[in-house]
Amino acid sequence: MSLSKSLQINFENAVRLLARTMPVANESTKKPVLFHGIRVGVYLYEHNYSESVVLAGLLHDVLEDTNISEAEIQEIFGDTILALVKASTKDDSIKDDLEKTNELIKRCVENGENALIIKTADILDSFKWYSGQQNESEIAYCMRNAHAVFEYKPDTFNDPVFEELKKWRDKYTNFSA
Repeated sequence: MSLSKSLQINFENAVRLLARTMPVANESTKKPVLFHGIRVGVYLYEHNYSESVVLAGLLHDVLEDTNISEAEIQEIFGDTILALVKASTKDDSIKDDLEKTNELIKRCVENGENALIIKTADILDSFKWYSGQQNESEIAYCMRNAHAVFEYKPDTFNDPVFEELKKWRDKYTNFSA
């Protein structure tokens, strides 16, 4: 499948925005967030999701990791992408880790299947990254997220991305979340 011209332009604009605003990774970085966002966007593109899902996946961490405002996202990418990005953004005012995870996943569910698809693609990429780094504490974090997805996901949300997440969750059943 080839990228539509619109998606090509918007994807490139989103990558340029991220490159200008994301923190620079170094050896002490938990996970290079610019490349993480790109991987999530490419995963969604390669699995034939809509332009808004692909772009929101690419931008899913922008509110957490940059000084970009909601208004800027809305102006550049529109209401739909802003809503999807906001759904995928952690509420750092919540201090309890489990409560924060559950609130985030519930909010994705409330915002619809596309929001949960984006969050699931994010979790999948984190699983892949942290397993490659053999980072057990972050794998446990991924497991907490995966458990919340399966606890709160409605049965009507049956996208294949959830089956892929189930395989990763099953692979790491020895990690508590």
